[in-house]
Amino acid sequence: MSPRVTLITGASKGLGYRLAEHYLAQGNQVIGVSRGAGAIQHERYAHFEADVADEARVLELFKVIRSTWGSLDHLINNAGIASMNHAVLTPMSAVKRILATNVEGLFLFSREAAKLMRARGGRIVNLTSVAVPLKLEGEAIYAASKAAVITLTEVLARELAPLRITVNALGPGPIATDLIRGVPEKKLNEILARQAVKRMTEPKDVMHAVDFFLSADSEMITGQTLFLGGV
Repeated sequence: MSPRVTLITGASKGLGYRLAEHYLAQGNQVIGVSRGAGAIQHERYAHFEADVADEARVLELFKVIRSTWGSLDHLINNAGIASMNHAVLTPMSAVKRILATNVEGLFLFSREAAKLMRARGGRIVNLTSVAVPLKLEGEAIYAASKAAVITLTEVLARELAPLRITVNALGPGPIATDLIRGVPEKKLNEILARQAVKRMTEPKDVMHAVDFFLSADSEMITGQTLFLGGV
């Protein structure tokens, strides 16, 4: 049997990089996407440089996926950006940038992935955030974008169920990646204090949950959002 084909956005570093390594270790053909060059050298890894919200580039990318691998089994919408700032001090340039990556890009990849998956079914996992249930101050637009991810997940799950495609969302707590590099330690500690499990989320925690959503045995699990840490 040919290896399962797994597409991961935001794969050049951080959590996306670790997810790519994880699914390569499971024997998958992994396709990474990010604005910058990929850092993984592996016979079953291919990397594309693209802004996830650039429709023309994304359509071109999916044409290559179709012609090279024929289909797609998994999509992990990991790409995301944040900007921590009080709402009255947040410029519209930041608002547009966050919504473009976190919402428009996720929708665009999900739409095109579904077209490749419809022949034999598939799995889509979207990354949201504990910023949504915790209503984190200073992250109004980021939290709103991640709330939109949850709604998209729920609606897409219903629309794509007849095609045997499941769509679920995963909301990690703070992870030591570039996304939270600018968050003050005091703020991080306040977030962790509001979790039942009072520690940072580690990549292995995310991988375990994504494995569950991608499993062939999870065909009845769709339209769900799983928050880590007990928020």
